[in-house]
Amino acid sequence: MNKLWIAAALAAVVGAAPAQTIKLGVVNIDAGPLAVSAQAINEGATLAVETLNARGGALGRKYELVVQGHDGPPAGAIAAATKLVQQQGVSFFTALSPSGNSLALIPKLEGLNALYIDASAASDELTGKACGRNYFRVGITDSAQVGMWLELARRQGVKTFDIMNADMAAAHNATKYFKAGLPAIGGSVNKEIFTPLTTTDHGSNIAQLLTKPADALVMYMPSSAGIGLAKQQAPFGLFDKYKLALSASMVNEILIAGQGDTTVGVWSSQSYHASLPGNGNPEFVKAFETRFNHKPAYLAADAYLAFMLVHEAIAKAKSTDVAAVRKAMEGLKFNSFVGEVEMRAADHQMVRPMVVVQAVKAGPGKGEVVVKSVEPAAKATPAPSGECKMAG
Repeated sequence: MNKLWIAAALAAVVGAAPAQTIKLGVVNIDAGPLAVSAQAINEGATLAVETLNARGGALGRKYELVVQGHDGPPAGAIAAATKLVQQQGVSFFTALSPSGNSLALIPKLEGLNALYIDASAASDELTGKACGRNYFRVGITDSAQVGMWLELARRQGVKTFDIMNADMAAAHNATKYFKAGLPAIGGSVNKEIFTPLTTTDHGSNIAQLLTKPADALVMYMPSSAGIGLAKQQAPFGLFDKYKLALSASMVNEILIAGQGDTTVGVWSSQSYHASLPGNGNPEFVKAFETRFNHKPAYLAADAYLAFMLVHEAIAKAKSTDVAAVRKAMEGLKFNSFVGEVEMRAADHQMVRPMVVVQAVKAGPGKGEVVVKSVEPAAKATPAPSGECKMAG
């Protein structure tokens, strides 16, 4: 009788044990020029986990956030992702990641048996010839941003361009697409400068650009590199020498505080802005402001969206098995705070709207990023690349 009672008691204890959490991971950069953007990724991921848990989690289980930092290079990203998966039990993760890091991670994902939902890297190659079954992207692509550059150039009738970019995979990719599109508007490149992302003194680059400036300036200078260039050019009025100044990953809500009014007039595009109209965005912005005391930047929104995508796929699959969730994610459509989105099955690129923004003056020494237009998902998302061949 005693043995039966003990067995029953043990069964009751086991039955009452809390369900194991579903771990969602972040591979983040906590050192170097890109670290300035890390906070946004962490904030979006944190709010997503808290929101999903407030709604009851998934499959009777709560979500748990696990963040793994590294110092920036691809080897560090691979080590951080491996630690998340193999030591901390994470099967689904997002990241602050330059395209070079994401390109390095893709071949590792199937061996890790994990899904990577990219919230920051923009190179078209990631959903093109380098695409992989376990890689998904929620952000916009370089070619989408280049399309904005070409359209604004066409509208304003500029024909000659100077290019000032960080020496990184995404910037080279964007430049390739941009130059390929120039014949359609009768455009040409005058100067083309690539400088290391870690460059702190842009004096020689600024001097070179000040010599016979073209009609327009194109820049791909993310994170602290974008702050440095903007502040150093201000005494020379470099940006004002051009009829049109265009950028990628340089004019946004994350950097504008550090730039002040030095980027006023510069155009850019991004996946999200807090003023995006309609749907559930006002509710998202209110929740974000309540939690963090400021409006969400685009990287925060994309990290949040990445985990919402994972949740929708888990709910559809009724499982956390990686293969089942991957299958559920392919072609998945759902209404999000940015409108209806689709995770395209052909190349694992999210189909979503894009916003065109510009920096404007917001007071003495202060700038602000404002939305100039919202481009619909069908226009903002390039067609799938024929180079993407999903294995398996």
